[in-house]
Amino acid sequence: MMKIVFLETETLGNDVDLSIFNELGEVVKYPRSNPEENAKRIADADIVIVNKIPMNESTLHLADHLKLICITATGTNIIDFDYINRRNIKAANVRGYSTNSVVQHTFALFFYLYEKLRYYDEFVKSGDYIRSDIFSHFSVRFHELYGKTWGIIGLGEIGRGVAEVAKQFGCKVIYYSTSGKNKNQAYEQVDLDTLLGQSDVISIHAPLNNNTMNLIGEEELHRMKKSAILLNLGRGPIINEDALTKALREDWIAGAGLDVLTEEPMAPNNPLYSIQDSIKLIITPHIAWATVEARQRMVNEVYQNIEAFQKGEIRNIVTQ
Repeated sequence: MMKIVFLETETLGNDVDLSIFNELGEVVKYPRSNPEENAKRIADADIVIVNKIPMNESTLHLADHLKLICITATGTNIIDFDYINRRNIKAANVRGYSTNSVVQHTFALFFYLYEKLRYYDEFVKSGDYIRSDIFSHFSVRFHELYGKTWGIIGLGEIGRGVAEVAKQFGCKVIYYSTSGKNKNQAYEQVDLDTLLGQSDVISIHAPLNNNTMNLIGEEELHRMKKSAILLNLGRGPIINEDALTKALREDWIAGAGLDVLTEEPMAPNNPLYSIQDSIKLIITPHIAWATVEARQRMVNEVYQNIEAFQKGEIRNIVTQ
C-alpha cells in the first residue's frame, strides 16, 4: 500500500472532501508547511501532495521511496526538475480547474471599481440615502462597459474566457501575446504599446517568466488612458508595485484590481497598502481560483492523477 502525504492541507480549505484518497493508500495529512520538519514528514512517502513548498534536494533528500509529486496547482515553479529527474521522481499538476472561477473574479473586481460600488454601498449604509430628498444619487460618475475596449495580456484558457464575457458586454477585445506564439484569430492581436494606449480595461492573465517580469512599470502605466482600469489575475511581479502606487496616487489611471501580489501574504511594507481608497484600488488575497467548486474540482483532479499513476498511466505528468 502506498503512503500518501499531504504537506499543507490548509491551502485546500477545510471544506473540501479529502476522504476519497483513503481508497488509494495510507494517508497522512499535515495542515501547513513546517520547513524544519517537511523533509522528515515525507521520508517514507511514496506520493507527496503539495502546493507552495519547494520540491528540491533540501526537501526531498530523505524521501527514498518517493515516486510522485502531486501539485495542487497548475504552475510548476516549485519543482527542481533537474533534481527529481535524476531521482526518477515524477510530478503531476492540475489544469483548467479554476478557469470559471478566475473569469468570474476578474469581472467582480472590475465592476466593484467601475461602478464605484464601495461609494454607493457606504452612501446607503451611512444613512445618507435615508436623508436624501430625491430617489436617486449619482454624484460619483460611472460609465457603461458597452462599446469600450478590453485589452487582455495573456490569451490562454482564462484570457479567452474573459474575452468571451467581455464580448457579450459589447466590448471590442484586443490582446497581447507575451510569448509571441499565440495567434488567436477570434480577436485582434496587437503589440503592448497599442494595447496600453487603446484599452479602457486591461486584464492580465499571463504566467510569470522572463517576458512578463515587471512588464507593467512607470512607462507602461503612463501610456494607459487616465480613465483605464488595470486588473491583475496573473502573477504579482508582472506589475511593478512601486510604479502602480505612484500611478494611483497621481491619477495616471482610474483604478486597479489585484488578486496577486509580488509577496504573498502581503508584506507590511508593500507600497500599495498605503492606498486605502477603495474607489481606486481593491486587492483580494489570491482568491480568484478558490471557489468551493474549483477547490473540490482540483482535489478530484489530484485524485485522478494518483489513480492513473498507480495504474501505470500518464496523466498530467510534467517534465519542466
